[in-house]
Amino acid sequence: MEPPCGLLLLDKPAGPSSHDVVAAIRRASGERRVGHAGTLDPIATGLLLVCIGPATRICEYLAGCDKRYYVEARLGVETATYDRTGEVVATFEGVLPTDSEIAAALDLFQGELIQQPPMYSAVKINGKPLYLYARKGIAVPVSSRKVTIHSLSWRRPEAALLQLTVHCSAGTYIRSLVHDLGRVLSCGAHVTELRRLSVGPFNVEDAWTLDEATRHLAAGDWSLLHSIRDALAHMPVVWFDELASARLRWGQTVAGPASQSGGHHLGLDQQGRILGIVVPATEPVLSDLSSLGQSLSEAKDGQLWRPHKVFA
Repeated sequence: MEPPCGLLLLDKPAGPSSHDVVAAIRRASGERRVGHAGTLDPIATGLLLVCIGPATRICEYLAGCDKRYYVEARLGVETATYDRTGEVVATFEGVLPTDSEIAAALDLFQGELIQQPPMYSAVKINGKPLYLYARKGIAVPVSSRKVTIHSLSWRRPEAALLQLTVHCSAGTYIRSLVHDLGRVLSCGAHVTELRRLSVGPFNVEDAWTLDEATRHLAAGDWSLLHSIRDALAHMPVVWFDELASARLRWGQTVAGPASQSGGHHLGLDQQGRILGIVVPATEPVLSDLSSLGQSLSEAKDGQLWRPHKVFA
């Protein structure tokens, strides 16, 4: 039987950690190589991208995709973890902000932001996740990060309850967003419910439940997995001829078609088979072509490509 390989769209339930989900998929599939492309908190539900087998090598290219979340936030209470699982550290007894005050505050959280990860998070300092330090009451310096909130919509079904839909860049902490919003509003806030709706082109509506996925995988049914090529369909493609394909498989810089897009590209041979992830080469053209035994004319209408990760 062929070992499993591909991308699994999973609708994570509340309760287990992302690590727990990976362990369950590993047991069900019998495949040791299982990873995920972006952690979800234990209380969070929604889309978790799980890579199985050789597809674990593409996790890094999926983790950088934009994401969409639905979040419920409770105003008037701050917790240590910035969500409902944490100890209450502050309560607000005054009049809660008006709708216009909330709207004005939310305007401050759109576009590029500098954000501090929560102390109770999986960010690693000296090889250990932050939450281990936080549980022991150890204060450690944490670097801020630049994130982008592309769009943010909201409604207020109750005076103390906000419902937000957030489209953001990779690396955004929704718990920090809600905590910082509470600070701006001078009333405090924490997350009571969090659901990831999408990652890049993938939506939670197309995901399998954990029970469904483990049942199929345990039975040796790999039909629920997306191929590596489908998983990277959001990435621009560059096609290579037979000679360039052979050289790319050996990790060499080659001449190929020009692309208007920068960054990572999916390299394919003429039969549509994946060669790997390639990036525009920045080395001097003449020295690269000389080292490959190619003529300048091979790249004059194209550009040079360097393999970033070879799959063949």
